[in-house]
Amino acid sequence: MELGFFTMPLHPPGADFTRAVHQDLEQLIVLDELGFKEAWIGEHFTSVWESLPSPELLIAMAIPQTKRMVLATGVTCMPNHNPFAIAHRIATLDHLARGRFHWGVGSGGFPGDFEVFGFDPARGEQRMMTREAIDTVLRLWEDPQPGVYEHKYWRFTVPQPQDDIGLRLHVRPFQRPHPPIGVAGVSAKSDTLLLAGERGWIPMSINIIPMPVLRSHWMAVEQGAHSAGRTPDRSMWRVARNIFVADTTQEARRQVLEGVVARDFREYLLKLLAKCKMLNLMKVRPEMSDAELTMEYLVDHVFIVGSPDDVVNKLQQLHHDVGGFGTLLAIGHEWEPRDAWIRSMTLLKTEVMPKLAAI
Repeated sequence: MELGFFTMPLHPPGADFTRAVHQDLEQLIVLDELGFKEAWIGEHFTSVWESLPSPELLIAMAIPQTKRMVLATGVTCMPNHNPFAIAHRIATLDHLARGRFHWGVGSGGFPGDFEVFGFDPARGEQRMMTREAIDTVLRLWEDPQPGVYEHKYWRFTVPQPQDDIGLRLHVRPFQRPHPPIGVAGVSAKSDTLLLAGERGWIPMSINIIPMPVLRSHWMAVEQGAHSAGRTPDRSMWRVARNIFVADTTQEARRQVLEGVVARDFREYLLKLLAKCKMLNLMKVRPEMSDAELTMEYLVDHVFIVGSPDDVVNKLQQLHHDVGGFGTLLAIGHEWEPRDAWIRSMTLLKTEVMPKLAAI
């Protein structure tokens, strides 16, 4: 099992944006120094809590300040972008990173962003648009034919080459045929992860889902892979979790229940999931009431919280219960208090992960 990071990033309303984005950069630098394998960075336009509109810019700034860690969009929300423009930005970013880059893609999920770009999530058009936009980007990278590319949500023209003045569509990614592509699954038996299996893309499971939904995610990957004649590879599967490690389990639980993780869930994430009618995702039993989704429940049934030994045991059990996965993604929050969070990430990397190396 390897170790990575997934950050929305999360900051409360009223946070100074300049300070927040530099804190996000500092997290990436520290995690690279600790030896984290990769970091996936989210994109939102209208969320005050998830306030970063351009993971590409943060990645571009982090590239020269990190050495080994793969940097990734987590995800590029395709309904927010024209495929012609995003094809060029992502290809350029791949060159800036000299291939130390993964391209996470998805349809997004924040209500305000859908409203900005004219999508009704109840109709599900954003999902089909996303698939078609990704395929359009891949065509532009592989074999861009001159002509008009037209869709309900975009229209652009690839011009005829004019070699006498050097006019042609010319930017391709550094990694050929393209950077590794990752997609995140949310719901049980996720269609997105079915697509990951079909295409051989990196499957990722989000942090809020309990064991029954998590098991169904790999079932979706397997189904998609088999339908396309592929052999699914569990080492590609990323599983995200809220993780906090302290010297004692009592201290770890206190830090989570009294700190930024509880703040982020109580004041934002639980409210957002309720508004989107997605609270059921976190229930280990369908008959559970919404009122039972307390922070104590999440710590006990969804998060990974404890001393190094307890976290090792919980991760071993998680790995066993789902049948195995390749990379654990620790979810990002503000590092307040900073020393406790750096201690948590350090314990996770230096004391927990060595004991999981064999699985």
